[in-house]
Amino acid sequence: MSLIRQIFSALLAVCILALPAAYAEEQLALNTTAPDPAALAASSPLTLFTARNIRLEIIPDSELATRDLWERIRNGFAMRDLDSPLVARHEKWYADRPDYVARMTERARRYLHYITVEVERRGMPSEIALLPMIESAFNPGAYSTARASGIWQFIPSTGKNFGMEQNWWYDGRRDIVSATNGALDYLQKLHGMFGDWELALAAYNWGEGAVQRAQARNRKRGLPVNYASLKMPKETRSYVPKLLAVKNIVANPASSGLVLENIPDQPYFAALATPRHMDVKLAAQLADISMEEFEALNPAHNRPVILQDSSELILLPVGAVETFLANLESYDKPLVSWQAYQPKKGERLDSLAPRFGLSVAKLKAVNGLPGSIKTSSGQTLLVPVNGEEDEAGEEFEAFNMHLAPSYDSGRAIKHKVRKGDTLGGLARRYHVSIGKLKQWNGPLKTIRIGQVITVAQAAPRNRPAKSGDRSHKVAQTNKALDGI
Repeated sequence: MSLIRQIFSALLAVCILALPAAYAEEQLALNTTAPDPAALAASSPLTLFTARNIRLEIIPDSELATRDLWERIRNGFAMRDLDSPLVARHEKWYADRPDYVARMTERARRYLHYITVEVERRGMPSEIALLPMIESAFNPGAYSTARASGIWQFIPSTGKNFGMEQNWWYDGRRDIVSATNGALDYLQKLHGMFGDWELALAAYNWGEGAVQRAQARNRKRGLPVNYASLKMPKETRSYVPKLLAVKNIVANPASSGLVLENIPDQPYFAALATPRHMDVKLAAQLADISMEEFEALNPAHNRPVILQDSSELILLPVGAVETFLANLESYDKPLVSWQAYQPKKGERLDSLAPRFGLSVAKLKAVNGLPGSIKTSSGQTLLVPVNGEEDEAGEEFEAFNMHLAPSYDSGRAIKHKVRKGDTLGGLARRYHVSIGKLKQWNGPLKTIRIGQVITVAQAAPRNRPAKSGDRSHKVAQTNKALDGI
Protein backbone atom coordinates (compact mmCIF):
# COMPACT_ATOMS: atom_id res chain seq x y z
CA MET A 1 0.00 0.00 0.00
CA SER A 2 1.39 3.40 -0.98
CA LEU A 3 2.14 6.04 1.63
CA ILE A 4 -0.57 8.33 0.25
CA ARG A 5 -3.16 5.55 0.56
CA GLN A 6 -2.01 4.73 4.09
CA ILE A 7 -2.50 8.36 5.10
CA PHE A 8 -5.87 8.54 3.38
CA SER A 9 -7.08 5.36 5.12
CA ALA A 10 -5.84 6.57 8.49
CA LEU A 11 -7.63 9.88 8.18
CA LEU A 12 -10.81 8.18 7.05
CA ALA A 13 -10.57 6.06 10.18
CA VAL A 14 -10.39 9.28 12.24
CA CYS A 15 -13.79 10.23 10.87
CA ILE A 16 -15.33 7.02 12.20
CA LEU A 17 -13.00 6.38 15.11
CA ALA A 18 -15.66 5.93 17.77
CA LEU A 19 -17.85 3.50 15.92
CA PRO A 20 -17.54 -0.17 16.92
CA ALA A 21 -15.25 -2.31 14.80
CA ALA A 22 -17.83 -4.06 12.65
CA TYR A 23 -19.58 -0.86 11.58
CA ALA A 24 -16.30 0.99 11.08
CA GLU A 25 -15.01 -1.79 8.84
CA GLU A 26 -18.18 -1.64 6.73
CA GLN A 27 -17.76 2.09 6.23
CA LEU A 28 -14.08 1.79 5.36
CA ALA A 29 -14.83 -1.01 2.94
CA LEU A 30 -17.13 1.29 0.99
CA ASN A 31 -14.17 3.32 -0.27
CA THR A 32 -11.74 0.91 -1.89
CA THR A 33 -10.04 3.20 -4.39
CA ALA A 34 -7.04 5.22 -3.22
CA PRO A 35 -6.67 8.74 -4.59
CA ASP A 36 -4.21 8.99 -7.45
CA PRO A 37 -1.20 11.16 -6.42
CA ALA A 38 -1.04 12.88 -9.82
CA ALA A 39 -4.75 13.69 -9.69
CA LEU A 40 -4.33 15.07 -6.18
CA ALA A 41 -1.50 17.35 -7.31
CA ALA A 42 -3.60 18.67 -10.19
CA SER A 43 -6.74 19.22 -8.11
CA SER A 44 -7.56 22.07 -5.75
CA PRO A 45 -5.32 22.30 -2.64
CA LEU A 46 -5.74 19.16 -0.56
CA THR A 47 -3.75 18.45 2.60
CA LEU A 48 -4.07 14.83 3.58
CA PHE A 49 -2.23 15.45 6.84
CA THR A 50 -5.16 17.41 8.30
CA ALA A 51 -8.35 15.48 8.95
CA ARG A 52 -10.38 18.67 8.54
CA ASN A 53 -9.04 19.07 4.98
CA ILE A 54 -9.57 15.54 3.73
CA ARG A 55 -11.95 15.08 0.83
CA LEU A 56 -13.89 12.07 2.07
CA GLU A 57 -15.95 10.17 -0.43
CA ILE A 58 -17.89 7.12 0.72
CA ILE A 59 -18.94 5.28 -2.40
CA PRO A 60 -21.47 2.50 -1.85
CA ASP A 61 -20.83 -0.79 -3.58
CA SER A 62 -23.35 -1.30 -6.39
CA GLU A 63 -24.59 -4.52 -4.82
CA LEU A 64 -24.99 -2.92 -1.37
CA ALA A 65 -26.93 -0.05 -2.89
CA THR A 66 -29.64 -2.43 -4.15
CA ARG A 67 -29.80 -4.73 -1.12
CA ASP A 68 -32.65 -4.24 1.33
CA LEU A 69 -31.87 -4.05 5.04
CA TRP A 70 -35.20 -5.67 5.91
CA GLU A 71 -34.10 -8.82 4.10
CA ARG A 72 -30.83 -8.87 6.02
CA ILE A 73 -32.80 -8.62 9.28
CA ARG A 74 -35.19 -11.38 8.24
CA ASN A 75 -32.26 -13.68 7.55
CA GLY A 76 -31.05 -13.23 11.12
CA PHE A 77 -34.31 -14.06 12.92
CA ALA A 78 -33.59 -16.72 15.55
CA MET A 79 -36.13 -16.37 18.37
CA ARG A 80 -38.73 -19.10 18.74
CA ASP A 81 -42.43 -18.40 18.28
CA LEU A 82 -44.43 -17.82 21.44
CA ASP A 83 -47.78 -19.52 21.92
CA SER A 84 -49.66 -16.45 23.10
CA PRO A 85 -52.80 -14.73 21.79
CA LEU A 86 -51.06 -11.45 22.66
CA VAL A 87 -48.86 -11.79 19.57
CA ALA A 88 -51.86 -11.70 17.24
CA ARG A 89 -53.42 -8.87 19.26
CA HIS A 90 -50.32 -6.70 18.86
CA GLU A 91 -50.03 -7.56 15.17
CA LYS A 92 -53.56 -6.27 14.70
CA TRP A 93 -52.72 -3.11 16.68
CA TYR A 94 -49.93 -2.27 14.21
CA ALA A 95 -51.97 -3.37 11.18
CA ASP A 96 -54.72 -0.94 12.19
CA ARG A 97 -52.21 1.95 12.31
CA PRO A 98 -50.36 2.03 8.97
CA ASP A 99 -49.53 5.75 9.34
CA TYR A 100 -47.90 5.11 12.70
CA VAL A 101 -45.86 2.21 11.27
CA ALA A 102 -44.78 4.41 8.37
CA ARG A 103 -43.57 7.16 10.73
CA MET A 104 -41.75 4.67 12.91
CA THR A 105 -39.95 2.95 10.03
CA GLU A 106 -39.07 6.31 8.45
CA ARG A 107 -37.27 7.27 11.67
CA ALA A 108 -35.70 3.81 11.87
CA ARG A 109 -33.91 4.18 8.52
CA ARG A 110 -31.33 6.48 10.15
CA TYR A 111 -30.34 4.03 12.87
CA LEU A 112 -31.32 0.51 11.87
CA HIS A 113 -28.31 -0.39 9.75
CA TYR A 114 -25.89 0.52 12.52
CA ILE A 115 -27.91 -1.40 15.11
CA THR A 116 -28.23 -4.46 12.83
CA VAL A 117 -24.48 -4.59 12.21
CA GLU A 118 -23.80 -4.41 15.95
CA VAL A 119 -26.39 -7.10 16.72
CA GLU A 120 -24.82 -9.39 14.11
CA ARG A 121 -21.31 -8.71 15.41
CA ARG A 122 -22.37 -9.91 18.84
CA GLY A 123 -24.09 -13.03 17.51
CA MET A 124 -27.50 -11.93 18.79
CA PRO A 125 -30.81 -12.72 17.06
CA SER A 126 -31.74 -9.92 14.69
CA GLU A 127 -35.09 -9.48 16.45
CA ILE A 128 -33.08 -7.46 18.99
CA ALA A 129 -32.45 -4.80 16.33
CA LEU A 130 -36.22 -4.22 16.25
CA LEU A 131 -36.49 -3.64 20.01
CA PRO A 132 -36.47 0.20 19.75
CA MET A 133 -39.73 -0.11 17.82
CA ILE A 134 -41.52 -1.21 20.98
CA GLU A 135 -39.39 0.85 23.34
CA SER A 136 -39.63 4.24 21.66
CA ALA A 137 -40.92 3.80 18.10
CA PHE A 138 -37.36 4.88 17.15
CA ASN A 139 -38.08 8.37 18.51
CA PRO A 140 -34.69 9.62 19.82
CA GLY A 141 -36.44 12.24 21.94
CA ALA A 142 -38.71 9.69 23.67
CA TYR A 143 -39.01 10.49 27.38
CA SER A 144 -41.22 8.77 29.93
CA THR A 145 -42.72 10.29 33.05
CA ALA A 146 -40.32 8.08 35.03
CA ARG A 147 -37.31 9.66 33.25
CA ALA A 148 -36.50 6.88 30.76
CA SER A 149 -34.91 8.45 27.69
CA GLY A 150 -33.75 7.73 24.14
CA ILE A 151 -34.54 5.06 21.58
CA TRP A 152 -33.56 2.33 24.09
CA GLN A 153 -35.35 4.00 27.03
CA PHE A 154 -32.68 4.01 29.74
CA ILE A 155 -33.41 5.42 33.18
CA PRO A 156 -30.56 7.59 34.57
CA SER A 157 -29.06 4.96 36.90
CA THR A 158 -28.95 2.16 34.32
CA GLY A 159 -27.54 4.56 31.75
CA LYS A 160 -24.70 5.48 34.10
CA ASN A 161 -24.05 1.81 34.84
CA PHE A 162 -23.45 1.27 31.12
CA GLY A 163 -21.24 4.28 30.52
CA MET A 164 -23.74 6.90 29.38
CA GLU A 165 -22.61 10.31 30.60
CA GLN A 166 -25.44 12.59 31.75
CA ASN A 167 -24.82 16.21 32.59
CA TRP A 168 -26.15 19.70 32.01
CA TRP A 169 -24.82 19.73 28.43
CA TYR A 170 -25.26 16.18 27.27
CA ASP A 171 -27.30 13.01 27.86
CA GLY A 172 -25.63 9.86 26.55
CA ARG A 173 -28.88 7.91 26.89
CA ARG A 174 -30.02 9.71 23.75
CA ASP A 175 -26.70 9.25 21.95
CA ILE A 176 -27.39 6.70 19.21
CA VAL A 177 -24.00 4.95 19.37
CA SER A 178 -23.55 5.09 23.14
CA ALA A 179 -27.08 3.96 23.97
CA THR A 180 -27.05 1.17 21.39
CA ASN A 181 -23.79 -0.20 22.74
CA GLY A 182 -25.10 0.06 26.31
CA ALA A 183 -28.40 -1.64 25.47
CA LEU A 184 -26.70 -4.53 23.69
CA ASP A 185 -24.16 -4.90 26.51
CA TYR A 186 -27.03 -5.03 28.99
CA LEU A 187 -29.01 -7.55 26.94
CA GLN A 188 -25.96 -9.78 26.55
CA LYS A 189 -25.41 -9.64 30.31
CA LEU A 190 -29.04 -10.59 30.91
CA HIS A 191 -28.87 -13.45 28.41
CA GLY A 192 -25.81 -14.72 30.23
CA MET A 193 -27.71 -14.57 33.53
CA PHE A 194 -30.90 -16.31 32.36
CA GLY A 195 -29.71 -18.35 29.33
CA ASP A 196 -32.87 -17.45 27.44
CA TRP A 197 -33.80 -14.47 25.25
CA GLU A 198 -37.39 -14.33 26.46
CA LEU A 199 -36.26 -14.02 30.08
CA ALA A 200 -33.48 -11.61 29.09
CA LEU A 201 -36.02 -9.34 27.41
CA ALA A 202 -38.38 -9.61 30.38
CA ALA A 203 -35.49 -8.52 32.62
CA TYR A 204 -34.65 -5.64 30.28
CA ASN A 205 -38.23 -4.45 30.66
CA TRP A 206 -38.86 -5.34 34.31
CA GLY A 207 -35.38 -5.63 35.85
CA GLU A 208 -33.21 -8.67 36.47
CA GLY A 209 -33.93 -8.55 40.20
CA ALA A 210 -37.67 -8.70 39.58
CA VAL A 211 -37.33 -11.68 37.23
CA GLN A 212 -35.07 -13.51 39.70
CA ARG A 213 -37.56 -13.00 42.51
CA ALA A 214 -40.42 -14.23 40.30
CA GLN A 215 -38.37 -17.34 39.48
CA ALA A 216 -37.60 -17.90 43.16
CA ARG A 217 -41.33 -17.79 43.99
CA ASN A 218 -42.06 -20.38 41.31
CA ARG A 219 -39.26 -22.67 42.45
CA LYS A 220 -40.60 -22.52 45.99
CA ARG A 221 -43.96 -23.72 44.66
CA GLY A 222 -42.46 -26.33 42.34
CA LEU A 223 -43.50 -24.42 39.22
CA PRO A 224 -41.57 -23.85 35.97
CA VAL A 225 -39.40 -20.75 35.80
CA ASN A 226 -39.63 -19.97 32.07
CA TYR A 227 -41.07 -16.71 30.70
CA ALA A 228 -44.57 -18.07 30.10
CA SER A 229 -44.86 -19.45 33.66
CA LEU A 230 -43.80 -16.38 35.65
CA LYS A 231 -46.23 -13.97 37.26
CA MET A 232 -45.29 -10.53 36.00
CA PRO A 233 -46.80 -7.09 35.36
CA LYS A 234 -49.12 -6.66 32.39
CA GLU A 235 -46.57 -4.62 30.43
CA THR A 236 -43.83 -7.23 30.85
CA ARG A 237 -46.28 -10.01 29.97
CA SER A 238 -46.91 -8.21 26.68
CA TYR A 239 -43.30 -7.22 26.04
CA VAL A 240 -42.01 -10.29 24.21
CA PRO A 241 -45.32 -10.86 22.33
CA LYS A 242 -45.12 -7.26 21.11
CA LEU A 243 -41.58 -7.78 19.81
CA LEU A 244 -42.62 -11.02 18.11
CA ALA A 245 -45.57 -9.21 16.55
CA VAL A 246 -43.15 -6.66 15.08
CA LYS A 247 -40.96 -9.54 13.89
CA ASN A 248 -43.92 -11.18 12.13
CA ILE A 249 -44.82 -7.90 10.43
CA VAL A 250 -41.23 -7.43 9.21
CA ALA A 251 -41.15 -11.08 8.06
CA ASN A 252 -44.34 -10.68 6.02
CA PRO A 253 -45.76 -7.14 6.03
CA ALA A 254 -48.31 -7.95 3.34
CA SER A 255 -50.06 -10.41 5.66
CA SER A 256 -50.94 -7.44 7.88
CA GLY A 257 -51.82 -5.20 4.96
CA LEU A 258 -48.70 -3.09 5.54
CA VAL A 259 -45.88 -1.92 3.29
CA LEU A 260 -42.33 -1.43 4.57
CA GLU A 261 -40.39 1.07 2.52
CA ASN A 262 -37.00 -0.18 1.37
CA ILE A 263 -34.06 0.71 3.62
CA PRO A 264 -30.69 0.40 1.82
CA ASP A 265 -28.33 -2.11 3.41
CA GLN A 266 -25.51 0.40 3.84
CA PRO A 267 -24.35 2.85 6.53
CA TYR A 268 -26.52 5.92 6.96
CA PHE A 269 -24.14 7.96 9.11
CA ALA A 270 -20.48 8.50 9.88
CA ALA A 271 -18.97 9.85 13.11
CA LEU A 272 -16.61 12.80 13.13
CA ALA A 273 -14.58 14.38 15.90
CA THR A 274 -15.45 18.04 16.46
CA PRO A 275 -12.26 20.14 16.48
CA ARG A 276 -13.54 22.78 18.92
CA HIS A 277 -16.72 23.92 20.69
CA MET A 278 -19.38 24.57 18.08
CA ASP A 279 -22.99 25.74 17.88
CA VAL A 280 -25.29 22.93 16.84
CA LYS A 281 -27.01 25.25 14.38
CA LEU A 282 -23.68 26.02 12.74
CA ALA A 283 -22.74 22.32 12.57
CA ALA A 284 -25.92 21.64 10.64
CA GLN A 285 -25.25 24.57 8.33
CA LEU A 286 -21.68 23.43 7.62
CA ALA A 287 -22.97 19.97 6.73
CA ASP A 288 -25.74 21.53 4.59
CA ILE A 289 -28.41 19.47 6.32
CA SER A 290 -31.57 20.55 8.11
CA MET A 291 -31.70 21.09 11.85
CA GLU A 292 -34.25 18.28 11.98
CA GLU A 293 -31.76 15.88 10.40
CA PHE A 294 -28.88 17.01 12.60
CA GLU A 295 -31.03 16.76 15.72
CA ALA A 296 -32.23 13.26 14.78
CA LEU A 297 -28.63 12.03 14.49
CA ASN A 298 -27.34 14.00 17.49
CA PRO A 299 -30.21 14.08 20.00
CA ALA A 300 -27.98 13.84 23.09
CA HIS A 301 -27.17 17.55 23.28
CA ASN A 302 -29.16 19.42 25.93
CA ARG A 303 -27.84 22.84 24.93
CA PRO A 304 -27.23 24.56 21.58
CA VAL A 305 -23.44 24.16 21.94
CA ILE A 306 -21.39 21.03 21.28
CA LEU A 307 -18.58 20.82 23.80
CA GLN A 308 -15.53 19.05 22.44
CA ASP A 309 -14.46 17.88 25.90
CA SER A 310 -17.94 16.67 26.80
CA SER A 311 -19.17 14.95 23.64
CA GLU A 312 -16.45 14.95 21.05
CA LEU A 313 -18.26 13.19 18.21
CA ILE A 314 -21.06 14.19 15.91
CA LEU A 315 -22.96 11.95 13.51
CA LEU A 316 -23.61 13.11 9.96
CA PRO A 317 -25.19 11.43 6.94
CA VAL A 318 -22.34 9.84 4.98
CA GLY A 319 -23.10 12.06 2.01
CA ALA A 320 -22.69 15.20 4.13
CA VAL A 321 -19.26 14.43 5.59
CA GLU A 322 -17.23 15.88 2.71
CA THR A 323 -19.37 19.02 2.66
CA PHE A 324 -18.96 19.52 6.41
CA LEU A 325 -15.17 19.14 6.32
CA ALA A 326 -14.77 21.44 3.34
CA ASN A 327 -17.04 24.13 4.79
CA LEU A 328 -15.41 23.91 8.20
CA GLU A 329 -11.97 24.39 6.66
CA SER A 330 -13.05 27.59 4.89
CA TYR A 331 -15.19 28.98 7.73
CA ASP A 332 -13.48 32.05 9.21
CA LYS A 333 -16.04 33.20 11.80
CA PRO A 334 -16.48 32.16 15.46
CA LEU A 335 -17.85 28.66 15.90
CA VAL A 336 -19.81 29.46 19.05
CA SER A 337 -22.28 32.14 20.05
CA TRP A 338 -22.96 30.70 23.51
CA GLN A 339 -20.99 30.43 26.73
CA ALA A 340 -21.47 28.96 30.18
CA TYR A 341 -21.74 31.32 33.14
CA GLN A 342 -21.44 30.23 36.76
CA PRO A 343 -23.53 32.61 38.91
CA LYS A 344 -23.28 32.91 42.65
CA LYS A 345 -26.01 31.29 44.68
CA GLY A 346 -28.68 33.90 45.43
CA GLU A 347 -27.69 36.20 42.56
CA ARG A 348 -30.79 37.99 41.28
CA LEU A 349 -31.83 37.06 37.75
CA ASP A 350 -33.24 40.50 37.00
CA SER A 351 -29.79 42.01 37.49
CA LEU A 352 -27.92 39.17 35.79
CA ALA A 353 -29.99 38.91 32.57
CA PRO A 354 -29.36 42.48 31.27
CA ARG A 355 -25.59 41.95 31.51
CA PHE A 356 -25.91 39.43 28.68
CA GLY A 357 -28.50 41.29 26.64
CA LEU A 358 -31.32 38.98 27.75
CA SER A 359 -34.69 39.59 29.25
CA VAL A 360 -35.35 37.68 32.46
CA ALA A 361 -38.02 35.64 30.67
CA LYS A 362 -35.58 34.64 27.91
CA LEU A 363 -32.84 33.77 30.42
CA LYS A 364 -35.29 31.45 32.17
CA ALA A 365 -36.52 29.91 28.91
CA VAL A 366 -33.00 29.26 27.63
CA ASN A 367 -32.02 27.53 30.86
CA GLY A 368 -35.27 25.70 31.61
CA LEU A 369 -35.86 27.66 34.82
CA PRO A 370 -39.36 27.80 36.35
CA GLY A 371 -41.12 31.14 35.87
CA SER A 372 -41.40 31.74 39.63
CA ILE A 373 -37.61 31.63 40.22
CA LYS A 374 -36.15 35.06 41.08
CA THR A 375 -32.62 34.17 42.22
CA SER A 376 -29.95 31.75 41.07
CA SER A 377 -29.54 28.41 42.79
CA GLY A 378 -25.89 28.39 41.71
CA GLN A 379 -26.45 26.15 38.67
CA THR A 380 -24.52 26.86 35.47
CA LEU A 381 -26.37 29.12 33.04
CA LEU A 382 -26.14 29.40 29.28
CA VAL A 383 -25.73 32.97 28.01
CA PRO A 384 -24.85 34.57 24.64
CA VAL A 385 -21.17 35.24 23.92
CA ASN A 386 -21.90 38.47 22.09
CA GLY A 387 -24.47 39.79 24.56
CA GLU A 388 -27.27 39.67 21.98
CA GLU A 389 -30.53 37.87 22.55
CA ASP A 390 -30.89 36.54 18.98
CA GLU A 391 -33.01 33.37 18.76
CA ALA A 392 -31.79 31.79 22.00
CA GLY A 393 -35.07 30.33 23.17
CA GLU A 394 -35.91 28.75 19.84
CA GLU A 395 -32.53 27.06 19.46
CA PHE A 396 -32.56 25.82 23.02
CA GLU A 397 -36.01 24.23 22.85
CA ALA A 398 -35.00 22.20 19.82
CA PHE A 399 -32.29 20.44 21.81
CA ASN A 400 -33.75 20.51 25.30
CA MET A 401 -35.47 17.19 24.70
CA HIS A 402 -35.90 16.18 28.32
CA LEU A 403 -37.46 17.51 31.47
CA ALA A 404 -35.30 19.69 33.70
CA PRO A 405 -33.14 17.46 35.96
CA SER A 406 -34.35 19.20 39.10
CA TYR A 407 -37.82 17.72 38.73
CA ASP A 408 -38.80 14.91 41.09
CA SER A 409 -40.22 12.10 38.96
CA GLY A 410 -42.46 11.05 41.86
CA ARG A 411 -44.43 14.31 41.66
CA ALA A 412 -46.67 15.87 39.07
CA ILE A 413 -44.86 18.38 36.86
CA LYS A 414 -46.45 21.81 36.51
CA HIS A 415 -45.89 24.49 33.88
CA LYS A 416 -46.76 28.17 34.23
CA VAL A 417 -48.00 29.40 30.87
CA ARG A 418 -45.86 32.14 29.34
CA LYS A 419 -46.38 34.41 26.36
CA GLY A 420 -46.21 32.38 23.16
CA ASP A 421 -47.08 29.04 24.76
CA THR A 422 -49.60 26.87 22.95
CA LEU A 423 -51.08 23.46 23.78
CA GLY A 424 -49.32 21.92 20.81
CA GLY A 425 -46.01 23.51 21.75
CA LEU A 426 -46.25 22.28 25.36
CA ALA A 427 -47.18 18.80 24.17
CA ARG A 428 -44.06 18.69 21.99
CA ARG A 429 -41.81 20.18 24.67
CA TYR A 430 -42.85 17.71 27.37
CA HIS A 431 -43.44 14.77 25.00
CA VAL A 432 -47.08 14.15 25.83
CA SER A 433 -50.22 14.25 23.71
CA ILE A 434 -52.65 17.16 23.66
CA GLY A 435 -55.25 14.62 24.78
CA LYS A 436 -53.24 13.88 27.92
CA LEU A 437 -52.89 17.57 28.72
CA LYS A 438 -56.66 17.94 28.50
CA GLN A 439 -57.20 14.79 30.54
CA TRP A 440 -54.93 16.03 33.34
CA ASN A 441 -56.29 19.59 33.37
CA GLY A 442 -60.03 19.19 32.95
CA PRO A 443 -61.82 21.07 30.15
CA LEU A 444 -58.78 22.72 28.56
CA LYS A 445 -59.80 24.36 25.31
CA THR A 446 -57.43 27.33 25.53
CA ILE A 447 -54.59 28.41 27.82
CA ARG A 448 -53.80 31.86 29.17
CA ILE A 449 -50.65 33.56 30.42
CA GLY A 450 -50.03 32.82 34.09
CA GLN A 451 -52.15 29.67 34.12
CA VAL A 452 -50.52 26.66 35.82
CA ILE A 453 -51.18 23.36 34.10
CA THR A 454 -50.04 19.78 34.72
CA VAL A 455 -47.74 18.57 31.96
CA ALA A 456 -46.76 15.23 33.54
CA GLN A 457 -48.76 13.20 35.98
CA ALA A 458 -47.19 11.92 39.20
CA ALA A 459 -45.49 8.57 38.78
CA PRO A 460 -47.20 5.79 40.77
CA ARG A 461 -45.55 5.19 44.11
CA ASN A 462 -44.82 1.48 44.02
CA ARG A 463 -42.53 -0.32 46.43
CA PRO A 464 -38.94 0.98 46.36
CA ALA A 465 -37.00 -0.46 43.43
CA LYS A 466 -34.52 -3.13 44.43
CA SER A 467 -31.20 -3.83 42.79
CA GLY A 468 -31.63 -4.77 39.16
CA ASP A 469 -35.13 -3.32 38.78
CA ARG A 470 -36.09 -1.09 35.88
CA SER A 471 -39.24 0.14 37.57
CA HIS A 472 -39.69 2.86 34.95
CA LYS A 473 -40.88 0.14 32.63
CA VAL A 474 -43.72 -0.78 34.95
CA ALA A 475 -44.63 2.91 35.08
CA GLN A 476 -44.64 2.70 31.26
CA THR A 477 -43.11 4.90 28.63
CA ASN A 478 -45.59 7.54 27.57
CA LYS A 479 -47.27 6.04 24.51
CA ALA A 480 -48.15 9.50 23.19
CA LEU A 481 -44.56 10.28 22.21
CA ASP A 482 -45.41 10.52 18.56
CA GLY A 483 -49.11 10.27 18.05
CA ILE A 484 -49.49 6.68 19.29
